[in-house]
Amino acid sequence: MPLRDCRRIDLPKIKDNRGNLTFIEGGNHVPFDIKRVYYLYDVPGGSDRGAHAHKGLHQFMIAMSGSFDVVLDDGFKEQRFHLNRSYFGIYSCPMMWRYLDNFSSGAVCMVMASARYSEGDYIRDRDEFLKAVGAR
Repeated sequence: MPLRDCRRIDLPKIKDNRGNLTFIEGGNHVPFDIKRVYYLYDVPGGSDRGAHAHKGLHQFMIAMSGSFDVVLDDGFKEQRFHLNRSYFGIYSCPMMWRYLDNFSSGAVCMVMASARYSEGDYIRDRDEFLKAVGAR
């Protein structure tokens, strides 16, 4: 899938003097049914996460606290997204090399996924990914 299929998605934000509320509905706000949710936290300064692609998995990433960058690469073009609010996130489609970096202190990244964990869905070698998308 081309990079243009990945995008920022703004979520509903219900404002209230007592505190705001944002919700996410699979198949409505994100273009897939949510089968798994996980989160990254306590990432040491200067570290990065990810550095892999998924063959069929769709993901939606949100900065629940703090900030970080998501870099998506379809093998031909790369785009960096800065996440720093809990009312928008980045949709990443399958066959997209991704990594996360530039984590602020206390950052929490929540990820919603279209399927349960499957090691067979991962491409962890960059050259293998580039070959699979026809970039080399």
